[in-house]
Amino acid sequence: MTAEQVAAVLAERDVIQANLLELDGSFVKRMLDGAVLTGQTRERWPAAVATLAGLWETYLAYSAVVDRIALLGSGDRRPLKKDLPELTGLLAGACVTLPGAPAPLGRRDLAGTGKMAVTLAAAVETMRRSFTEVTEVTSAVEAVWTAVGAPLDAAAEELARSRPLVAGLGEEIGTAFRDAKAALDSLRAASNADPLGLFSPMQGGGHVDTSAADRLREQVAELAPKIAELDRLRGQARHKIDTLIAAVKAARADRQDAIAAWQRAAARVAPLPPLPPDVAEPPLASLGALAAAGQWSRLGAELGRCQAELAAAAAQTEEVRETAAASVGRRDELRGLLSAYKAKAARLGAAEDTELAAHYDQAYDLLWTAPCDLAAAGSAVSGYQRAILATKGRR
Repeated sequence: MTAEQVAAVLAERDVIQANLLELDGSFVKRMLDGAVLTGQTRERWPAAVATLAGLWETYLAYSAVVDRIALLGSGDRRPLKKDLPELTGLLAGACVTLPGAPAPLGRRDLAGTGKMAVTLAAAVETMRRSFTEVTEVTSAVEAVWTAVGAPLDAAAEELARSRPLVAGLGEEIGTAFRDAKAALDSLRAASNADPLGLFSPMQGGGHVDTSAADRLREQVAELAPKIAELDRLRGQARHKIDTLIAAVKAARADRQDAIAAWQRAAARVAPLPPLPPDVAEPPLASLGALAAAGQWSRLGAELGRCQAELAAAAAQTEEVRETAAASVGRRDELRGLLSAYKAKAARLGAAEDTELAAHYDQAYDLLWTAPCDLAAAGSAVSGYQRAILATKGRR
């Protein structure tokens, strides 16, 4: 008998006690003890609780023997000679009485207690098997709560951030939010009441079914940006409507300027493109009704349509203005060309040529007649140029 043997027994008891206390006080056990369980968890957890209770009974019997060993064989003094037989028996003999379930009445001894005495090593092995049975259940539950909790927590955080924004965004988005929240609560309750229903034991571990939680996480991940966008649109709706009104006012003023430019050009040249179309009044009544009903998606689409139509009208107005200015510019350019060609004819000594004079007079009359026919005037100037070139060739 050695002090090292006694010390080893005491150390092993301390480790067992620490593990049992940790298991008994674990978060998983406390949650399952206080929950209304369903499904597979309701079937398996009571058995695990009974196993744990039996484990504690075995531990108490085992610990009592270890306490006696500590009393006889630990400390600074060596064991007394008279205590060695008892100490040896405690260390190696069947000294731990295990609780046992009563045998069937037909096989029961009249004086039998149903209890069984085993060695310390056998008691430890019995506790090890019971500990493994219980921790298999608690580990599976912890694995489920960890795996399922991550997507559910992420969805819950997104919904919590979106909740203050939902009111007034319309029935469609409100229904989608409520459905997501109900699904979150349902999945959370199901994973708390029957976590083992989501766990499939496998060799080397197990598989947690997170498909429903993952789908909800994806659903909320798509819903949250929609809520944020609608809230942004709601916050900017009044500003956008006011901006649209101002833009329509500016576009109408610009159209009036373009009409005035067109009219000035029409008095000088022809033909010109038709006047720019009227700029429609914004549908303020329908926009206000959409805002009042919280139909922000439709309001955004309607505002986008109005802005697109306004941009198209502004582009047409600018095109008419540019075309009118270009037409007047073209007439002035033709006038300059006609003067330049006349000067060239004079340098060639053909200023008195009757044929050239006729071409010149035709072009001049067209260019200085209001409104000027640009097509005819352009042809006349080109004809005058060709006539000059022909005269130059003859000379």
